Amino acid sequence: MKIYLDMCSIQRPLDTKTQPRIAVEAEAVLGVLTLCEAARVELMSSDTLLFELGRNPHPVRKEYALKVLAKATVFVPTDNEVVERARRFEAEGMKPLDALHLASAVIAKADYFCTCDDRFLKRAKEMDTGQTKVVSPLELITEVTQ
Repeated sequence: MKIYLDMCSIQRPLDTKTQPRIAVEAEAVLGVLTLCEAARVELMSSDTLLFELGRNPHPVRKEYALKVLAKATVFVPTDNEVVERARRFEAEGMKPLDALHLASAVIAKADYFCTCDDRFLKRAKEMDTGQTKVVSPLELITEVTQ
């Protein structure tokens, strides 16, 4: 089972956990990462994730995300197919970077694409993503532990 976590999902465990939702999502992401370490699911990385990570000015967050992405067993380069799919997502109203993340997951045939961004999640669920199911961290941990 292949899982693509966008950067906000990867970073969720580092967010301030004063709100119950954030605390629960952080635990869900950590649970997914534990499943990756146990080789029960495959984590995906991409050129898009590395690009976004490179723009992060926070050293602790950057180092953490690099450690997470080092667990990835699948890498998705940004090729013409990814760019073309991203353009279609953009034409339907998605932000360019979000479109590249979702296109990377879809083209690489991820089973799940996970984001914590509510607006992105809602929009992505409306898109044709083929076999890739768009989920929140809570939906993801529920699905992969069934």
